[in-house]
Amino acid sequence: MSQVKAKKHLGQHFLTDENIAKDIADTLGFQGYDKVLEIGPGMGVLTKYLLEKPATTYVIEIDTESVEYLNAHYPKLHGKIISKDFLKYDINEVFKGEPFAITGNFPYNISSQIVFRCLDLRMQVPEFTGMFQKEVAERICSKKGNKVYGILSVLVQAFYDAEYLFTVNEDVFNPPPKVKSGVLRLLRKPNFHLPCNEKLFFNVVKTGFQQRRKTLRNSLKSFNLSDNLKEDTIFDLRPEQLSVEQFIELTQKIEAHAV
Repeated sequence: MSQVKAKKHLGQHFLTDENIAKDIADTLGFQGYDKVLEIGPGMGVLTKYLLEKPATTYVIEIDTESVEYLNAHYPKLHGKIISKDFLKYDINEVFKGEPFAITGNFPYNISSQIVFRCLDLRMQVPEFTGMFQKEVAERICSKKGNKVYGILSVLVQAFYDAEYLFTVNEDVFNPPPKVKSGVLRLLRKPNFHLPCNEKLFFNVVKTGFQQRRKTLRNSLKSFNLSDNLKEDTIFDLRPEQLSVEQFIELTQKIEAHAV
């Protein structure tokens, strides 16, 4: 097999620039883990550079044609290719609760879902790097007051320090996407356990941004806030006006007034 044909339904755009692939591999710091999981390796343009790093590289790939290609061209990957859907597979069948980093040139159509899955695995994932559609990467890294600041921004930055690293143009992919790409790095915070009910925190953030033009007093009505709590001035704000720390404070207040 000389090459894999990109499949539109899988959102495949194969990176062709070796320098960018090497730069993405170099975003990993290899601190606190000795295993790396690459999501969606395709024909292995990034994989080859990960295999040079001081960690054991695993790949997870849903496309059987890509799996066949990787088996044929990367003998170092034998036994480390997971032919599964990352969003549905129990990754601890392989990692057994041990820490690992995540990286990849992520399919744009499921990139946000990949981030949410990473958040589910945050106890095991101290570092997450990779390439997204540029606007998604910017959204993840944006701060309060920015028009793209939203659910992903708050939930990710509650647990990770997010850094937008560099932009990648359309012409280094086959086939080229219609948008630019952005590479980011997420480093888990030293103290990533929140001082509030984390499940409630997720719920407050998601509910608040579902009606982002409304004040929190209106968007959080489903929480049956007490009249006394609703008088707090934090409820005069819209969700994009709250920092991560203020969302934690808000969750603490709702938790304290729960009936």
